Amino acid sequence: MTMHEPGKPLEGTVVVSLEQAVAAPVCTSRLANAGARVIKIERPEGDFARGYDEYVKGEATYFVWANHGKESVCLDLRADGDREVFEGMLAGADVFVQNLSVGAIDRLGYGWETLHERYPRLVVCNISGYGEDNDYARMRAYDMLVQAESGLSSISGRGRIGVSIADIVTGINAYGAILEALIRRGRSGEGERLSASLFASMADLMAVPLLQTRYAGRAPEYMGMRHPSIVPYGAFPTADDTEVVISIQNEREWERLCRDVLETPELLDEPQFSSIARRTANRERVEAAIAAVTARLPEAELIARLDCALIAYGKLNEPADVLDHPALRLAQVELANGDAAEIPAPPVQARWLGDHLGHCPSLGENTEAIRREFGHD
Repeated sequence: MTMHEPGKPLEGTVVVSLEQAVAAPVCTSRLANAGARVIKIERPEGDFARGYDEYVKGEATYFVWANHGKESVCLDLRADGDREVFEGMLAGADVFVQNLSVGAIDRLGYGWETLHERYPRLVVCNISGYGEDNDYARMRAYDMLVQAESGLSSISGRGRIGVSIADIVTGINAYGAILEALIRRGRSGEGERLSASLFASMADLMAVPLLQTRYAGRAPEYMGMRHPSIVPYGAFPTADDTEVVISIQNEREWERLCRDVLETPELLDEPQFSSIARRTANRERVEAAIAAVTARLPEAELIARLDCALIAYGKLNEPADVLDHPALRLAQVELANGDAAEIPAPPVQARWLGDHLGHCPSLGENTEAIRREFGHD
């Protein structure tokens, strides 16, 4: 008996998104990957993320990554004709996502109460910087600002995490919540109002440091490539001027590291090195003893010893190294200019996700078709 190959899980789902920058586009790109039809509404001048750079064969990196598989329509929601098109889209939509500044969608006449009354099955997701009901609600919020406000920068060497982590995590959180709302609507028949914010997403990532601060009166110190409470767990030098990150999780691994990798069994006789807690209390001595050996070993030899001893390790790679990494999976997207580019594949593998993720639309590419489809000439 041949099993029927299932289609994509969100086939037939229509998503209308009034979006720009990163967080909302990341959310809706996940929905598009799952088979949803995503109609991206842009201002006449376009999503400003289109202009962040021109590194992907003339296209912007963030835009290509977060907007493949969508349709682009240019609308001015202050104009009556464009409002008719917009409302026609909403009438047939399952999900509406927007990340305008707080209050802007209400001023346009499309707040939750209005939308829920007109389209009771519509799932509405608002994405903001700091939420919609506090003193920071109307603050301008960009990724690095929220990294600073949330305390993330303070435990990361007082620097910016090297990717737009607040935007990306918020988009993924919103994606998950939309899926939950669609499941709930399948049982209740009723739409839902969702509110996601960059700050709330970062506060969730900061849960452990915040709990430590609240209940123990101390936040974790920034330690670079070192673990605050496990030793050894950090980056160690090699004879090739590279670094290898070594992680020891229990005493069996510690013994194998000393005997088989470092070939210094005498370290096992040190009472102050006899447990994770004692090694952490004597971090400088432990790390110095390990580094004295690893610094004399070529990287290949150190890795071979770690492999043989079943010790967990990782190379301290640069982005150029990752492009050749055996675990990196790539997928192809078609650019607006007809060229193609490869991007990291969706992180979860599934039968409905192939090696081609769709077309990245040019500004307003689908405007005329959308106008005809939704009844406005």
